[in-house]
Amino acid sequence: MPERIKLTFLGTGGSIPTVERGLPAMSLEYNGAVYLFDCGEGTQMQMLKYGVNAHRIRAIFITHMHGDHVIGVAGLIRSMALYGRTEPLEIFVPEGEEGKLEPLLTFDRVRIGYPILIRKTRSGTAYKGKDFTVSAFALKHTVKTFGYRFKEDDRLHFDKQKCAKLGIKKEMFTEIQKKGKIRVGKKLILLSGVTTKEKGRSIVYATDSRPTASTINASKGADILAHEATYSKELAKLAKERAHSTSEEAAKVAKSAGVSLLVIFHVSARYSKSNPLEQEAKKVFKNTMLAYDGMELLL
Repeated sequence: MPERIKLTFLGTGGSIPTVERGLPAMSLEYNGAVYLFDCGEGTQMQMLKYGVNAHRIRAIFITHMHGDHVIGVAGLIRSMALYGRTEPLEIFVPEGEEGKLEPLLTFDRVRIGYPILIRKTRSGTAYKGKDFTVSAFALKHTVKTFGYRFKEDDRLHFDKQKCAKLGIKKEMFTEIQKKGKIRVGKKLILLSGVTTKEKGRSIVYATDSRPTASTINASKGADILAHEATYSKELAKLAKERAHSTSEEAAKVAKSAGVSLLVIFHVSARYSKSNPLEQEAKKVFKNTMLAYDGMELLL
């Protein structure tokens, strides 16, 4: 059985918090570790509220250096230090923006008793974990911004009956996996001939941004696309001016990419729980959900 993937939307608002929505953050739990995407103000409180274990965070992926996406790092790293963390923490920020993160780490000269490793985000592979990869792709906002794609490695499954019939056994399985082929007697057997491939699951996180071809490309066939939808289509002009997306535009991205599920978030504070965003998106892409703080999705 594949490892469970659990997503928790910790903050689903944008720019300023409301009673209903905190500032942007999403956790992804996999293989006993937590990977955090953005860390808006109050994220550590949301983690406590919704049962996400901060001690298991291995890496934080920041999309861009606007305050509503990164200020929560300051409190979170200090709390982990007070609880005695010793494991390294990697924080990814857009290349060239590292200097904006450092004051959040050092402003009060607090002693952090574990290594914090600041990594430069560029397009391409950002992080390689056990059985998965996180890659980055450029977004279009008012500052340098990246989206992130979590992709589980594909799995190979041996056809046991076929292998037995061909005489493949014991250490031969390791050899054929390494070499892609093996000779049994006079027969050359290819790995592709005795296995089937199970496609790894993928989740894409894209905020803040206008709709982009890079998001569509990164999201091709994704299980879940979490895409910002700051405004309704009535405010399309404002969305363009501020380099955000409408819910309708997010749905068009999801449709073009052929994703299984679109989750829209980063909702403007002008909208209450009752708002047009989900219905507008569903008219374009039916399998759409409007995220709320604390929403969990399991894959």
